[in-house]
Amino acid sequence: APSERVSEAAWVLRSLLLVRAPHLLKDRRHHGLQQPRCGVGAELTEWLLSLSSTVHSRSQAASMWQALLEEGAIYHVTGEQPFRDKYLFYRFLTDASAVPGVTPSAPSQCERRDADERLTPILAFLQQRAPDAMLRMILRRPSHERTIEDQELIYEELLHLKALSHLSNSVKRELASIIKFESHANEGTTLFQQGTEGKSWYIILKGSVNVAIHGKGVVNTLHEGDDFGKLALVNDAPRAATIILREDNCHFLRVDKGDFNRIMRDVEANTVRLKEHGQDVLVLEKISSNAHSHSHYKYTVMSGTPQKMLEHLLETRLDGRRGSAGAEMANLPLRRCDIATTDLFLDDFLFTHIVFMPYPHLTQELLRHYRMDSQSNSQDQEFVVACKRRVIHFVHRWVMTIKSPVFNNTASNQFLQTLQEEVAKDVEVYGVALRDEATLMLSVAEALERYERDCSTAGISKWKLPTSGRPISLFGVPATEDSVHTHRAMRAIDDSKGQPGMCSEVSSQSHNPLMCSSVIFRVYCADHTYCTLRFSLQTTSDIIKRSAADKLGLRQENMLLVELKSSGEVLPLREKEVCPPTGLSLNGRLFISNKDHLDALMPLPEQEGPTEGTINQLEMYSTRELAYHITMRDWDLFGAIHEYEFLYQVFGRDHFGEVMCNLDVFLRRFNEIQYWVVSEICLTNTLSKRAQLLRKFIKLAAYCREQQNLNAFFAIVIGLSNVAISRLTQTWERLSSRFRKMYTEFEILIDPSKNHRSYRMYVAKLQPPILPFTPLLMKDMTFTHEGNRTSLDGLINFEKMHMLAQTLRTIRYCRSRPLGLEVPQVPKNETEIREYVRNLQVVDNQRRLLALSQRLEPKRP
Repeated sequence: APSERVSEAAWVLRSLLLVRAPHLLKDRRHHGLQQPRCGVGAELTEWLLSLSSTVHSRSQAASMWQALLEEGAIYHVTGEQPFRDKYLFYRFLTDASAVPGVTPSAPSQCERRDADERLTPILAFLQQRAPDAMLRMILRRPSHERTIEDQELIYEELLHLKALSHLSNSVKRELASIIKFESHANEGTTLFQQGTEGKSWYIILKGSVNVAIHGKGVVNTLHEGDDFGKLALVNDAPRAATIILREDNCHFLRVDKGDFNRIMRDVEANTVRLKEHGQDVLVLEKISSNAHSHSHYKYTVMSGTPQKMLEHLLETRLDGRRGSAGAEMANLPLRRCDIATTDLFLDDFLFTHIVFMPYPHLTQELLRHYRMDSQSNSQDQEFVVACKRRVIHFVHRWVMTIKSPVFNNTASNQFLQTLQEEVAKDVEVYGVALRDEATLMLSVAEALERYERDCSTAGISKWKLPTSGRPISLFGVPATEDSVHTHRAMRAIDDSKGQPGMCSEVSSQSHNPLMCSSVIFRVYCADHTYCTLRFSLQTTSDIIKRSAADKLGLRQENMLLVELKSSGEVLPLREKEVCPPTGLSLNGRLFISNKDHLDALMPLPEQEGPTEGTINQLEMYSTRELAYHITMRDWDLFGAIHEYEFLYQVFGRDHFGEVMCNLDVFLRRFNEIQYWVVSEICLTNTLSKRAQLLRKFIKLAAYCREQQNLNAFFAIVIGLSNVAISRLTQTWERLSSRFRKMYTEFEILIDPSKNHRSYRMYVAKLQPPILPFTPLLMKDMTFTHEGNRTSLDGLINFEKMHMLAQTLRTIRYCRSRPLGLEVPQVPKNETEIREYVRNLQVVDNQRRLLALSQRLEPKRP
């Protein structure tokens, strides 16, 4: 029988059908038999799609019907079909005993109102259930009936399962075609017994199981995401334990032994290993010729030594013939569906080489390949020229793809100058054979000159202390720069007033994220005395600690540089951490202290944040204008981030020794907006004003979503779901049904279940420009990094590099078009609004926020 919630959903939809579209449920003839009160799948899908703007597509509507069918609340008239958006007949369980010719009674007026009131939460419930229902339906299909779209959907799910993170993407694609769904309803069911033959490998999708061994009882419990049973398949051995369901309604993915062994055999058969001196140096996998792949390359790189992967790239992905562009990848489509089916070896290498092949190593190897003529006199001219062309095409693509980090690095900068000189000489030797390549190098030289010119004209601002209580300022901004202009393409700017973080504006061109070169900040002692320091952005914690100790007259022995948060939490900083001031939390401060006296550190009074809200200011600002200026601000910050900064963050702030201040600012911006929402509501004492502010923030979230600023949208909605706000029952009761419906829609979109599936489905349909939910991008990259080793048997795991590059391409895709928001009518206070959104003041201490909330609305007895 259907669950209570599913039965309620079916009742609401049936009632509304009978009221709004009674003609959709009628007697129909099926295989010569009269079937009473049936709806057509395609018509029901169309009706549900028109019922609410929250239903975004026919496929989503069909999935919602499938969620009802799965529990039997509706069913196919012969029980033979899942729900399909086709001319197939379905009936509500309520009408199971209906007879032909009898018209169903219409709902009463009271029932109509009841159904209308329940519609929004019911749609939210079905939208949450729909993706899983559709996935289960696909998984129940035999392998030969799964379409390419079906397999792609399963593959997307498999990418986020930790139990499969160690497998290559090609193996996951093979699994998508054969993996099955299995469910068991009752706790205590034995899945298999110890000592029996191992026939399947299981992954838990829902529920949990106990692992029991004879004579020992239950030795372990496995939960969602865990797997079991694989060992018996790999070793062809009996089961080592008994698996018993720990709860009702458990769901599993199952890989059967025959399919598992076939995939493993196919993988090995399609793997080519290149050896030198008896050791693997390059592992390739044959690219399947099935419909998944549109690549004309025969092999993809799985792992290898950096040198061998570069050599393979130059020889196979870059054409050495004259007249060839050499970089076929330059205008690759960036949509996820295309990325998944296109050979991206060159792009992957460019995006991730800093992980496994630092600039000095890469440039040395490139010069070696370019100077092939000097290594052997027996090489023919055509081969030598081809080698030179490939290197030049690689360098051109490298510079145009990566930009500022290449120019910033000493080794690569010197390499570009050396290569430019050698190409000029070779043009005289080889003439027309290198004419096109000389043109490419000229464009590289021009790009380098522009970059150096931008850096030299950026100017240095005058020495000044941080203003408005800010503990940090960046330098390197032209003194004439008007702080209110936000139309510049890229900049890294501090958005905080009275908070830590970067405070002056930092302008940049193209992907030159940081024109400024230094930062001024304060380091405090336990007695709240402080010194003011100015250092380059590349400065490490150890240098800052030594300088602060010297200025404050402290002995350096046993001293630590730490961040002290507003909550009183102390976070020691690693000695090699680069530019720690930009990585501070919202109201965090840098302190220096003896490691034995950290418990004595107390936050500064200013770290508590504001004591009054800005409701009076906010009342004067149009919500649409606020959203516009927030999005413009966020776009400037997002555009200033180089993709490499995400790698710096994921691998550790001290791993590369590189600056990632722009990413620091943008991630901090998310927290700033989130806590701004919470702070403003908690600092508004009047109930009516608080309800008014709640409505304003819900409208603000709606405008941000409309402008595709999903980062700010998530920050606002997560702020509204903070327990300090969600517990304000009296305030929420003041919301009209319209605003409650809007907020329910928002909750569906930010639902984190199934790895934020609702959001991923939503954003996949958008066209750039997009401000994505950046913390999720960081989570994806961290999952990839921690779930996959960088080195496998002494070779670089290039599958991992490919997965990291996929996320970086997503970021680049989001910024592939300029932001073209419609400018709102210019009010008298435009400058004031712009400055307001740049200088949000927040309380980031959750304990204080809860205390403020409880003072506003004390807990009811």
